Amino acid sequence: MIITTTDVIQGAQIDAYLGIVTAEVVYGTNALRDFFAGIRDIVGGRTGSYEQIFEKGQREAIAELQRRAQSMGANAVIGVEVDTGTINVDQKGALLLITAIGTAVKLR
Repeated sequence: MIITTTDVIQGAQIDAYLGIVTAEVVYGTNALRDFFAGIRDIVGGRTGSYEQIFEKGQREAIAELQRRAQSMGANAVIGVEVDTGTINVDQKGALLLITAIGTAVKLR
């Protein structure tokens, strides 16, 4: 299956637009990871553990997007956008949210 951020696929013809397809991945935060991220905030530098979580989440969101598009009868998803954010649960923590959205299409 072709998954692309563009709205056209060079050399391919779209037979049908099947609709918008979305996928969401949510991860809980971890007290130990938060502690070390807080230290990084003070001394500076990248927070590798969170980068890994977001990278994994983006891969999983795109894989879920593909599964959902296939269930719609699509063989490609165009105009894909991946977004990240947080959901504040309480004063102690938050959930990490990764979403992917695109248009499921059937190529000729």
